[in-house]
Amino acid sequence: MSAAQSHRVLVFTTPTCPWCTRAKAYLRERSVPFREVDVSRDPAAARDLVRRTGQMGVPVIEIDGRPIVGFDRPRIDT
Repeated sequence: MSAAQSHRVLVFTTPTCPWCTRAKAYLRERSVPFREVDVSRDPAAARDLVRRTGQMGVPVIEIDGRPIVGFDRPRIDT
């Protein structure tokens, strides 16, 4: 994903997740703006995330409504 393109990016995280930290750093290195949602502090967001992805783990990176479970660089870059 290039910074020149405009995408709506949400990153679902928890404060203790090392892969979440790596995912956010990866997006920042590429100048991709994103909004972070801490599911440990937002139970409604956590329930919604499980409903939409079937996953309880983080990170989940949602790009234009398309969820990517885990820190999957190839899928992030497409």
